[in-house]
Amino acid sequence: MLETVSAFLITLCVLPFLPFVLVYGAGLLRKEKRGLSFRRAMDLTTPFLIVAVSALYNYIFGSSFGFYLIMLILIVLAGLLGSMQNRKRGRVEPGRLFRGLWRMSFLMLVPLYLILGISGFIVHFVNT
Repeated sequence: MLETVSAFLITLCVLPFLPFVLVYGAGLLRKEKRGLSFRRAMDLTTPFLIVAVSALYNYIFGSSFGFYLIMLILIVLAGLLGSMQNRKRGRVEPGRLFRGLWRMSFLMLVPLYLILGISGFIVHFVNT
């Protein structure tokens, strides 16, 4: 049982677009609005993208710093978003801040996944 769950989670991390398609499709089948289905799919896919991008970074650059680099970028981005929110509203709303950070990280990680995936493919074939 544990091996099956582990294999399923590994598959979702290797192919992070798969949970996006599954959640978005399920939302459309349940007759949800497209925007709501899309946002839910983004929210669920982001942790898989974090794992996938950090693994690709580690593979390409031969390091173990990928996950920490992504976390560092997210922390800096959270500080900038919190500062902007404080200037605009006079206070920081943690829920809105986290939701904005989470969705911005999705938009940042998708192109990184594509770029690093193609680069990793090239590096793999050049090294063999």
